[in-house]
Amino acid sequence: MLKIQHLSRREREIMNVIFTRGRATATEVMEGMAEPPSYSAVRATLRILEQKGHLKHQHDGARYVYIPTVNRERVRLTALDQLLTTFFDGSAANVVTTLIERQKGTMSNEELDRLAELIDDARKEGR
Repeated sequence: MLKIQHLSRREREIMNVIFTRGRATATEVMEGMAEPPSYSAVRATLRILEQKGHLKHQHDGARYVYIPTVNRERVRLTALDQLLTTFFDGSAANVVTTLIERQKGTMSNEELDRLAELIDDARKEGR
């Protein structure tokens, strides 16, 4: 099983574009980015992502078309683990507290009920 390496912010942004499109050329990646770097920087990052095992490419004439080799959910969980460790001392409670504080007043009753349900389920599993 491939161990997913940590991705930089730019690598995550590029992967997100490719996951959204399903496949993309370097030019298409740039078009999908809010503030793209130079074409050569995008190509270099795509090569790095390929070396890390996150992407593979296929030839389409003279163009390279990049395709993800990893499941988006696995990448998402790895990024979340990195965020949890780096900024929240490994504490899920710290993450949830921060998210709720940021969203206070804008969360729907359905969202709050869902959170309460998840907390109740976690309590039951811990017993």
